[in-house]
Amino acid sequence: MKRFFTLALVVLLAITPTAQAVPKKITVNPLKLLTTIGLPSEVSGVVVSGKNLIVYGTQNSRAYAKALDVNGTELWKIQLDQSQGSVATAAAVDAVGDIWIAGSTPLVATSVVAPSGITQATINPDNAVIPAPTLAGDLKVLTIWKVSATGVIGSPSVLPSNHAILPTAVLIDKAGLIIVGSLASEKTSAGFIVSLIFSGVFSKLTQVGSISTTIESVSRNTDGTFTLVGSSGETIAGKKLAGLVDGLIVRVSKDLKIVSAIRSSISKGKRIWNSTTASLLLGGEVVVGSKREVAVTKFSSRYLPTWTFRFVGTGPGFTIGSTQLLFLSSGAVPELAWNPKTPTPLLITFNAKGAISAADSAPIGQRLLLGSLESKELGPLVVTSSADTVSIFIRNTR
Repeated sequence: MKRFFTLALVVLLAITPTAQAVPKKITVNPLKLLTTIGLPSEVSGVVVSGKNLIVYGTQNSRAYAKALDVNGTELWKIQLDQSQGSVATAAAVDAVGDIWIAGSTPLVATSVVAPSGITQATINPDNAVIPAPTLAGDLKVLTIWKVSATGVIGSPSVLPSNHAILPTAVLIDKAGLIIVGSLASEKTSAGFIVSLIFSGVFSKLTQVGSISTTIESVSRNTDGTFTLVGSSGETIAGKKLAGLVDGLIVRVSKDLKIVSAIRSSISKGKRIWNSTTASLLLGGEVVVGSKREVAVTKFSSRYLPTWTFRFVGTGPGFTIGSTQLLFLSSGAVPELAWNPKTPTPLLITFNAKGAISAADSAPIGQRLLLGSLESKELGPLVVTSSADTVSIFIRNTR
């Protein structure tokens, strides 16, 4: 009888389904403050040259750049241009550590003319020279400044345009620079791509779209062509609008001619691709009504999706390398021990198969994202802005 009960127990255990273990949620680690770098109204972005942080932007209506060490100590600071109203909006660092900064300067000096018969009263007891105000529409010259790692500036390279021009990204390789951005006028809203060789000669500018297109980022493909990403509300390379605004991926040849376009759309909604990397990891925004999400998609060289995620949050969505996405998270992520009460910067790391493998977050109060970049010495850098200051955070390795 004892043997019967023992056998029955073994059989019962063999046929009873076992409860599946619940996957353990990944802990979100806090990012560590590296340093603060300036005021939100003055900082456009940051790049890394050697062990130093190069901050660029616009201060007192003039483009500037400065170098800081990792402790925030200022090493040098220069005005890039004397024009009232010049701006610096994108930058990259070459192989020897020189910094190439892209911005816009006025085409010509403008003056304010009073109507006939009216004399303007000016409070100027010291008879100081007061520069004429420069409007955004006057910034019609694409300007590239080369600055050495020690803060020595060379002669700028300039490309006049018929439209207001705003560079959004710079890509550097051994051949020179690729600059992308936006063109704007009363009747124009388009993207552009142009190249600049190191000797200072621009190629012909290629316009992307005409009335409702933006280009946010650029990456170089292994075959020497380029991938441009942004958004569009018009037909591009024969591809018609599908949503209200579509995310746009454009393949451009080595000689900067548009080869093809791929649209990422959502019915009755808006999509924008904010970033691309050499591995074709794209990050961007998805908006349908009041619902806001951030998307990240890994594409193949033929622009076929390999894997994709959407997260509750707001853009921009910045990608780093082939494995990381930075965005403002405003909801739970199933794989993470995470459910923020207010929008909070979240850096998610994926493995080679597209599964979430790690996550890090900046403190509450960092309400805007300025960008993300990779440093050989420090790892991923997260650049955020609170109401009062711009900060750089790194992973806490301790």
